[in-house]
Amino acid sequence: MILKKPKFWEHSSFSIWAFLLYPFSLIFIFLSYINKIKKSNKFPIPIICVGNINVGGTGKTPLATEIFRIVQSLGKKPAFIKKHYDYLNDEIKMLEEIGSTFVASNRKDAINSLIKNNNNLAILDDGFQDFTIKKNFSIVCFNEKQWIGNGLVMPSGPLRERLSAIKRANCIVINGKKNSNIEDQIYKNNKNAKIFYSKYVAINIDKFKNKKISAFAGIANPSNFFDLLKENNLNLTNTFYFPDHHNFSMSEINALLGSVIGSDKILLTTEKDYFRFTENSILKKNSIEYLKIRLEIENKDKFIDLLKKNI
Repeated sequence: MILKKPKFWEHSSFSIWAFLLYPFSLIFIFLSYINKIKKSNKFPIPIICVGNINVGGTGKTPLATEIFRIVQSLGKKPAFIKKHYDYLNDEIKMLEEIGSTFVASNRKDAINSLIKNNNNLAILDDGFQDFTIKKNFSIVCFNEKQWIGNGLVMPSGPLRERLSAIKRANCIVINGKKNSNIEDQIYKNNKNAKIFYSKYVAINIDKFKNKKISAFAGIANPSNFFDLLKENNLNLTNTFYFPDHHNFSMSEINALLGSVIGSDKILLTTEKDYFRFTENSILKKNSIEYLKIRLEIENKDKFIDLLKKNI
């Protein structure tokens, strides 16, 4: 979904826009209930789903790639499953850098292709709301900074479905610091929830130390990327915000490049944004750097044990 999150999504205080849009949220909730009666397809291989109930920015794709590495180390032959949407080409390219990725207009067809390819475990990057797929293990991701915003369902809030949906999850992974308030809300909706925390580790950070950085991002929560740069003590001089899954035009790229021409600044973006550049701008990639990250799971051994029990 290509969008720039409205400010009123972020806060629990009263918003006239959230109030006016609430009837449409009720329609969205009703349609989600209808969606649940679809036939569920069972497959002869384990299906791990890495999803969310927030519209984006929860660390879903980095977690899916880390799980890929984990199950591969356990002797499995995993592959990623992604439902086809044109605006998700950036995420698909990132997954393909890690391992086999199967994409189709529906996940059932993609999983069948995966099985024909002799892969023996499927990792769904997204799909928590896809009731046509019987999952063996479902993970719901959150970002501690944004949590559930104003707690409302789209379009009056940032949620795909109500927080009570986490009762379907086997595991919750929160990207950020330990937060007892968030944990309390989770346990109210799923008393048996297994909660883990994760954090981003910048792999190529030394490359940008002692440099002046002009940064841009077109992800769900660009501020999280800029905060990561600051936490790593980079000299951040300029920041440019774009909507999630933004397709950069040549004029925008030239404007960004123009912000560092004739200076000693580096133009830095996210890995996801870097993979989104079109073929027309491929030559511009040499002038733009990206921060390569890896998601690190706290209490990883316990997380792996939980995975083993379900695959």
